[in-house]
Amino acid sequence: MPIPPRLAEAVAEDDLPSRWQWLSALPGRIEEIAADWGLRLGEPYLPGGQCAWVAPVRAADGEDLVLKVAWRHREAEHEAAGLRHWDGDGAIRCHAARDLDDATTALLLERCRPGRPLAAVPPTQQDEIIAELLQRLWARPRRTGHPFDTLESLCNEWADTVETAYASNTHRLDPGLARAGLDILRTLPASTSTHVLLCTDLHAENVLSAEREPWLVIDPKPFIGDPAFDVVQHMLNCDDRLHTDPVGLLARMAGLLDLEPQRVRLWLFARCVQESAGSLTAGELARRVAP
Repeated sequence: MPIPPRLAEAVAEDDLPSRWQWLSALPGRIEEIAADWGLRLGEPYLPGGQCAWVAPVRAADGEDLVLKVAWRHREAEHEAAGLRHWDGDGAIRCHAARDLDDATTALLLERCRPGRPLAAVPPTQQDEIIAELLQRLWARPRRTGHPFDTLESLCNEWADTVETAYASNTHRLDPGLARAGLDILRTLPASTSTHVLLCTDLHAENVLSAEREPWLVIDPKPFIGDPAFDVVQHMLNCDDRLHTDPVGLLARMAGLLDLEPQRVRLWLFARCVQESAGSLTAGELARRVAP
């Protein structure tokens, strides 16, 4: 069973025994779930993702779907529940999901055709489509008894990780600037009265062209919290525009989504501080957008 290069590289970069064990067991897990669900496997998509093996499959009834066999991790824990919550309204549908073991989750997903990523269209058009999709995702009312955790919890974990990096002298950002970013990470999530189900990882590579709708969201990482947070990942993936005019880009996205620009700026600054432990570029951007 071929392993896509990006997945193999991510496991090698982490160099954790648990991830190596997961990768070595992955071919068997793929064969197991394919047999259980009656799937005919295609070759995995290349270059692949960092946390999952993903390939086109054909179901026993002839339907063309996608199989995703993923390493279970905190941020993606409720991907299937999120897709079921949105029920195809701007996002792909989840046909089945199963935890194969403590480390592995399998999802049987809608296949997008032609499947062209949104990143292939002009940047300003990307902004408009991302904004329209986010508004649709946020508008879906949540049911009681949902499994989703809060953005506040996730941001506290991120802040703890950055503090650990400082303690080991691996962080590269000015301590005062980093402290300001960590304070925002810990306090900003609770300072809003608006809480929606967030995608948290929506950017142009995670939106594909489809037949059922022009564009559909894939690979969500659902948490409940401030909608102003949700636009930031798109901006972080707009390298050229973000580094040419970060304030202009955040003002544009805030306007498209009817969000408060200063709040979007605070989230962008906090996320840059969070990312700066392993990125000089993120640290420089944090200095430029600091409130």
